[in-house]
Amino acid sequence: MRMERVSGLLSWTLSRVLWLSGFSERGAARQPRIMEEKALEIYDLIRTIRDPEKPNTLEELEVVTESCVEVQEINEEDYLVIIKFTPTVPHCSLATLIGLCLRVKLQRCLPFKHKLEIYISEGTHSTEEDINKQINDKERVAAAMENPNLREIVEQCVLEPD
Repeated sequence: MRMERVSGLLSWTLSRVLWLSGFSERGAARQPRIMEEKALEIYDLIRTIRDPEKPNTLEELEVVTESCVEVQEINEEDYLVIIKFTPTVPHCSLATLIGLCLRVKLQRCLPFKHKLEIYISEGTHSTEEDINKQINDKERVAAAMENPNLREIVEQCVLEPD
């Protein structure tokens, strides 16, 4: 039993070292690593978004984490980016605004072609279905960004820190 555990650990460690070094990559085997790199790139963009009410970032409040970002390849040049964020409280009145900030920041900053889907993590908000529909509806997002007050709040939230 102990030898099996040591052997399994050694095998896992060796495969991880090979994967990280790039030696085990061939064709499709490279894909998970590329998706992981893109997900980290995206997380790096959204983690600094400021909360609309607090002086903290979404990362500091744990509204977004590295694991909330998923990237899937649609084809060679297009990617599906899925963000699942967690509001600080189940009745957060600013969850829609946070989703809007995520969308605006990624639409502006992502250096590759993408389709963007943003959701509230399942079971973390009392009106998550309604909010998910709003933040993934192009017309509603465009209408929201036409409101000068709302646009100003979004701009302040997505502004890069010095």
